[in-house]
Amino acid sequence: MKAIRLHEFGEPEVMRLEDIGLRAPGPGEALINIKAVGVNPVDTYIRAGLFYAKELPFTPGSDAGGVVEAAGEGVTRFKPGDRVYTAGTITGAYAEKALCKESQLHILPESLSFAQGACVGVPYATAYRALFQRGRAVSGETVLIHGATGGVGIAAVQLARAAGLTVIGTAGTEDGRALALKEGAHFVVNHKVNGHLSEAAAFAKGGLNLMIEFLANANLSADLKFLAKHGRVVVVGSRGTAEIDPRDAMSRDLDIRGMSLFNATEAELASIHAGLLAGFENGTLRPVVGRELPLKDAGRGHHEIMEKSAYGKIILVP
Repeated sequence: MKAIRLHEFGEPEVMRLEDIGLRAPGPGEALINIKAVGVNPVDTYIRAGLFYAKELPFTPGSDAGGVVEAAGEGVTRFKPGDRVYTAGTITGAYAEKALCKESQLHILPESLSFAQGACVGVPYATAYRALFQRGRAVSGETVLIHGATGGVGIAAVQLARAAGLTVIGTAGTEDGRALALKEGAHFVVNHKVNGHLSEAAAFAKGGLNLMIEFLANANLSADLKFLAKHGRVVVVGSRGTAEIDPRDAMSRDLDIRGMSLFNATEAELASIHAGLLAGFENGTLRPVVGRELPLKDAGRGHHEIMEKSAYGKIILVP
């Protein structure tokens, strides 16, 4: 089968499309015929060797939509022919096929395409955990979602709106602003314009109770100045260090809460995906595919996800 392989860490160009073999699924495992693969920012960090470094060589990626081809001994929740999405794999998702643990698989409703299924694993689970498990979002509160047009941002907008929060998003383009409004944001500000947080705070007459932050090194200091009393900022992403004035947090009893999906327990992950399935089935959650690229262009996908304005999810097609 064809798969992207890394023999060294580095720039996107180190990824190469190769022919490799794959063993049969063992006990508690399933073999998935992959139809679409999701590209996540964390994939680029792993490729560069910045963290969660794996033993070389390996196939990157965790998120895919596909069909169960074979199930190993003891697998009870899935059978050959089932449509599934992956939330992690054993052998890597940037490939035509992948081995997965049964716990890494989830039913993909017929209402979603395979490409939409590839949008779910990291983005929607991250958004759910950030909002509800770490952010403790409550209906009636106001949440500001930085970068509301990327994979996690769109998921957070849809989840927050469905849960009864007032949703404010940030975007850097008019197309992005229109997308965030279409997906459920009540109000969207341009993060490239000075004073956009003041504009958001003015719209949130009761105050900004919660912020979902994807670039803490650039925004955290300002975030703390606009949170309401007892507000929380959940740090989902950062590309460096941040300098803050602790008095901003002290004066209003603010919380800075870090989060990583990798820290979620098995019980928390099960709860996340149960909640997501309900949203997919009732139509409140609708993954947005931004653009599709052939699997061989994985390097281009890594460049685009880090260098261009986000607009939906980047998908690789084997």
